[in-house]
Amino acid sequence: MTQKALTVSQLNEYIKEMFSRDDLLAGICLMGEISNFKRHSSGHLYFTLKDSQSVISAVMFRGDAMRLRFSPDNGMKVIVMGRVSVYPKNGQYQVYVSIMQPDGIGSLYMAFEQLKERLYEKGLFDQSRKKPLPPHPNKIALITSPTGAAVRDMIRILRVRYPLCNVVVCPVKVQGEGAAEEIAAMIKYVNAHSLADIIITGRGGGSLEDLWAFNEETVAYAIYNSDIPVISAVGHEPDITISDYVADVRASTPSNAAEIAVPDIRQFVSYLHGAADLMTKYQMNIISSYRERLERASNRPVMQGPGEYFNERRMYLASLEDNLVSNQNLILERKRRHHGRLAAELDALSPLKVLSRGYSMVSGKNGVVKSVKNISPGEDITVVFSDGRGVCTVNEVISDPLRDQKEQNNG
Repeated sequence: MTQKALTVSQLNEYIKEMFSRDDLLAGICLMGEISNFKRHSSGHLYFTLKDSQSVISAVMFRGDAMRLRFSPDNGMKVIVMGRVSVYPKNGQYQVYVSIMQPDGIGSLYMAFEQLKERLYEKGLFDQSRKKPLPPHPNKIALITSPTGAAVRDMIRILRVRYPLCNVVVCPVKVQGEGAAEEIAAMIKYVNAHSLADIIITGRGGGSLEDLWAFNEETVAYAIYNSDIPVISAVGHEPDITISDYVADVRASTPSNAAEIAVPDIRQFVSYLHGAADLMTKYQMNIISSYRERLERASNRPVMQGPGEYFNERRMYLASLEDNLVSNQNLILERKRRHHGRLAAELDALSPLKVLSRGYSMVSGKNGVVKSVKNISPGEDITVVFSDGRGVCTVNEVISDPLRDQKEQNNG
């Protein structure tokens, strides 16, 4: 064998060099279905592209993957652009992808749908957390481009509809690189410094690419976390952005946002005129009622001749006095008769009344003598009569045998 032998590494490097010199393989456009998809912790994407008959390995490095507007996944049909080369360590050739987009659908639209679904699942679109707009705001912050037609239209409408409100223009980029970050930062700034009662953020119409800043996740979360109610006003009526879903209120256009944010002062003026008319009618009715009462009062006899009124009052008082005296006399007479009855009853119960009928009362050294057992021979006793008393000495004590026998039987 005279041919010089190559090492495996030399062979793989040779094949890699051949692939790099092939114009087709150096800038290939490939269509296929993603399978075995894996997102590495480094940010690189590893997957397989396949069709009905073949497969090929593919890799997309972190720098290229960060520019994707959508999230690749298994089963997704994509079109990729890149180069085919050999990985020398294992001799496997694969596609090094630099650009990827969904097959049959735009990458921006795909990114929009994926973000919308993700934020919906996280609850950012829930109606329950949307804040009501204050009915009479003092300040409104317009977070938009300071030079566009949209900001001029909003300022004009706000001044016409509700000149009592102060308008604060917060200038930001509304398209291009860094626009989403500026919008999100300004929403946070307005909240941190309480610069407004309502925030309106948006811009005029444009393509999906022009409106894309309002489809960024950072803007969605800034609106969601805002303590101040947010109105999203992006593009024209058919244009829908992620900001519209997250905002507390969605306006079809920036001009419509201005109309939603404030009441129409002309309606207030009309209402106040109507209220003034009602108050005037009400006050006139009150005045008319008091005038009628005054006329009725002035036509009363007392107002025509005050002396006659006082004469009537004197007669009335005299009548009251007579009734009072008569009633007092009747009360005194009833009391007198009742007192007489009580005195007669008390007199009938008096001991002196009993003594006047021939009875007497005996008292000894221990008080009133109620029984012969309370006295003894030789004891001095006092006998009380109706007209005096006598002091006597007991010579003999005689008890009643029948009474004693009866008491013994009862005992």
